[in-house]
Amino acid sequence: MPSKPTPPSPNAAAQAPRATIEDVAQKAGVSKATVSRFLNRRDELLTPAIAQRVEAAIAALGYSPSPMAQALKRGRSRLIGLVVADVTNPFSVAVLRGAEKACQEAGYLLMLFNLGDDGRRERDAIELLDAYQVDGIILNTLGRDEGAAAAAARHGRPVVLVDRRHANMPADFVSLDNAGAVRDACDHLLQSGWNQFLFVTEPMAGVSSRMEREAAFRLFLADHPEVRGRSLESHVEHPGRLDAELRGGREGDRRLAVLASNAVITLRVADAVARLGWRFGEDLGFVGIDETDWAPLVGPGLSTVGQPTEALGRLATACLLERLQGRDVPPRQILLPGTLNVRGSSVRKTSG
Repeated sequence: MPSKPTPPSPNAAAQAPRATIEDVAQKAGVSKATVSRFLNRRDELLTPAIAQRVEAAIAALGYSPSPMAQALKRGRSRLIGLVVADVTNPFSVAVLRGAEKACQEAGYLLMLFNLGDDGRRERDAIELLDAYQVDGIILNTLGRDEGAAAAAARHGRPVVLVDRRHANMPADFVSLDNAGAVRDACDHLLQSGWNQFLFVTEPMAGVSSRMEREAAFRLFLADHPEVRGRSLESHVEHPGRLDAELRGGREGDRRLAVLASNAVITLRVADAVARLGWRFGEDLGFVGIDETDWAPLVGPGLSTVGQPTEALGRLATACLLERLQGRDVPPRQILLPGTLNVRGSSVRKTSG
């Protein structure tokens, strides 16, 4: 007795190979060039009868042209690459959000590459994005890989830098006005009655934004001799040093306030204050650069200088699109002001 035929698998359609332009041409009895003309809306080059045959073949096969292939035929992938130092950093996430919205509005897709805070991978990121034929690249990186600049120049794609400069890379640069942000924070702390400042930052490690903020802090101290101050590089593996610096910072009638260089440092300071049993606004003044969702919830509320993060992402994308559209101008530097958000941590109170 002959065996019964095996019924087709319910997933057979899903497993079938994707229809190609050759399949459409064969079913319609035309050439691939004819199908290509139809897909590119050049119907005027086809007779109505042939156009109908091609349309029917496309519908019967469920053919869908590859957007990437079509874009590459026109000389553009419509992909923008974004390289960030650390995607867990709230700053990077907000920049990503702004860049993604701007890309969507312009008909581009955003491809993300996260370095995981490993500055040695910057060149690898650029090489990989080039392999995907992105039209341009936005870099928010550590700026320490010397080969990254050479890689960007070699591939000839426009690059825009966000927040962190990159040595020897001539490119548009968009950032917070770091000097203005530090000046605003220090002016506010001084006017609020604090007269001893501690600027706490992650290790400089050649990162331009950290260096610019520390330099602005030193300039403020030079302009205000009535204020004592110093800088501290905070290492995550040595939390006790921050505790010791805070304890030793309150000398006599000196009223200590901390300026944190970013949200990462703000968390470390908050941990130290909890360990010491202190209260913000009473035992310690505080302003941190970077606004976060949780800043209003810590103690009496943490004062911050908010960065225009989403605007930075949008602006970086706009600069890149201008380059792609042929605008040829010298590299631009665009600095945006921060927003001082005053809360209880910086408004001096006395115990009692």
